[in-house]
Amino acid sequence: MRLPPNRRARHRPRKRAEPQAVPHGFDEFAVIDWSGAAVARPPGLALAHAQAGVAAPRLVAFPGGWSRGALLDWLVAQAAAGRRMLIGLDLSAGFPFLDAAAYFPGWNGSPPDGPALWAAVEAHCANEPHLGANAFLAHAEIRRHFRHQGDCGDLFPAGRGRLRVCEGGQAAQGLNPYSCFNLVGAAQVGKSSLTGMRVLHRLRGTLPVWPFDPVPDKGPLIVEIYTALAARTANPARRGTKIRDGAALDMALAAFASRAHSPLDRYTDHATDALLTTAWLRHVAHDAQFWSPAGLSRAIAETEGWTFGVN
Repeated sequence: MRLPPNRRARHRPRKRAEPQAVPHGFDEFAVIDWSGAAVARPPGLALAHAQAGVAAPRLVAFPGGWSRGALLDWLVAQAAAGRRMLIGLDLSAGFPFLDAAAYFPGWNGSPPDGPALWAAVEAHCANEPHLGANAFLAHAEIRRHFRHQGDCGDLFPAGRGRLRVCEGGQAAQGLNPYSCFNLVGAAQVGKSSLTGMRVLHRLRGTLPVWPFDPVPDKGPLIVEIYTALAARTANPARRGTKIRDGAALDMALAAFASRAHSPLDRYTDHATDALLTTAWLRHVAHDAQFWSPAGLSRAIAETEGWTFGVN
């Protein structure tokens, strides 16, 4: 399948994105810990939710475990209900673009912006079950840009690979971002990002995604989050960012003015990541600096997107 060529100018001025006013208060907050696993119900999916205030976030369960399709339905329902909810998705909503003036330099089918990238992923993978995205990676030109298990594409650069501008900001804040083009290792984010892009495409026109879309005056809004940022903010001196017991979770929640959580049957990285990041999102949602980060230009907002909380 060939997609329309990228006709956008390759060298546009890097105008700063329009300053965003701090949105009118959100009533609810949610975080989805995402997964790119090619199965019906990935164990890495988790959803946490909190009301405004100080009550601890709670996990939202789904019979038999969450699927990506069920989470898509949940997101659509929040939009239909008009809930004033800030929703964090733990995935990369865009790929590196600014460093090479294209997502896939050298290919004339490279999409020109974020929503076009989401549409391209969906177009290639429309028949793939469980909102999977392996078909996108099977495209001969696209495949060359990714590091696969046992097969590194010839256009994947030496070292850690291409990074988005906001991922440079993540590193400056003491985090360890991985290239979206890396599909190898437990910390890789490429597969989860691609499956997430199918969801973002299906939400287009229904639920806005910052900073690709302006902040709405009402209803829900999606932002990209990085769960490790919440954990690092809660305890900068702690080695590692994963929490696997209730006492450590309560200590981290307290850093964001949250009450102690209701004990869980099982403490997994995915559950604690979702709970803690929901409390963090509620705690920082009204901080003006996060809605108008210094490094966010208009071109970045249209193509690479931005991780909420990165300055």
